[in-house]
Amino acid sequence: MLKVPKRLRSVLIALAAVVVAGGSALLFVQPASSHGTATSPPSRQYSCWERWGDDFQNPDMADEDPMCWQAWQENPNTMWNWNGLLRMDMQGQHESLIPDGQLCSGGHAEGGRYNSLDAVGPWHTTSLANDFTLHYEDAANHGADYYWVYVTKQGFDVTSEPLGWDDLERVATTGVYQPGETVDIPVSAPGRTGRHVVYVIWQASHLDQAFYSCSDVWFGSGGPTDEPDDPTDDPTTEEPDDPTDDPPTTDEPDDPTTPADNGDLACSASATVNSWGSGATVEVTVSNIGSGTVHAWMLHWNWPDGSDAAVTNIWNASHSQMGDMEMAEPVGYNQSIDSGGSVSFGFNVSGSLTSSPEFDCLAS
Repeated sequence: MLKVPKRLRSVLIALAAVVVAGGSALLFVQPASSHGTATSPPSRQYSCWERWGDDFQNPDMADEDPMCWQAWQENPNTMWNWNGLLRMDMQGQHESLIPDGQLCSGGHAEGGRYNSLDAVGPWHTTSLANDFTLHYEDAANHGADYYWVYVTKQGFDVTSEPLGWDDLERVATTGVYQPGETVDIPVSAPGRTGRHVVYVIWQASHLDQAFYSCSDVWFGSGGPTDEPDDPTDDPTTEEPDDPTDDPPTTDEPDDPTTPADNGDLACSASATVNSWGSGATVEVTVSNIGSGTVHAWMLHWNWPDGSDAAVTNIWNASHSQMGDMEMAEPVGYNQSIDSGGSVSFGFNVSGSLTSSPEFDCLAS
């Protein structure tokens, strides 16, 4: 089962946003809205989400975890959608279709949402023995045609070189996994010491849909950023070099609630519900209530107590789900909102819904 840390849940249940059903183009919710990634050792996006998802406005991230920091600044949806890094219709041609230097983002998948994962630098690592078990979270129960697991060759320096196919050795190849089957893959990577990258390709079974992930690991003793026993605890890890030598390009104010130079980023959402008993239409408006331009937004919500609602289709937004938490994000043309402006989307639900959920909105 997907683990949702209690502290994160309490924050996310206070972070959402909403919609006013506008456009005519109907986008049906894809079953791929909830997917998966490597969670042990954790992929870059999952590792950042585990450690900072409930504390993403903490300016200490810039010093303690500069690689996650730059990813949050570029696009926070990289982490909120840690399980959605995928490409369609690859036909197994991963090496020919994903350029060197773009492996961790799946070749700039999902419109570039995950590009920051290709950044070169001291990513947080997990300590491993050379023989280890890789756990992959198939949150959508897609099953797999195969998993391919690679490990970087000894001598490759992920802190100074972009990752390319020639830097990898495939060390594990699996057969078919049935939907719902636990994915624990035995991996052996002999002869490695120090910092490395574990690269995974998951070829899902339900469609020609391939998922990609980079997990940063440390083989042997002396790892600079071993995972704490509880990855949801406040981060206390240290990088081997002083990360302030190369500060992020975006400065965070001392108080994360103080407006930055480009204006205060804030959004809110409101909704109307048209219920017919066995279902409802929800129209949502997402408003920019800050002084700066919102370049991306994401909404989170839980259904009201007693509701058995389930999203059946959505328009002018994309939908995903994490446990019992619902999420919506823009579809490209409505992700930017000028100060004082708004955008809208809508969705239908099956089941009982007579009042609007309480939405929280995350702006970036």
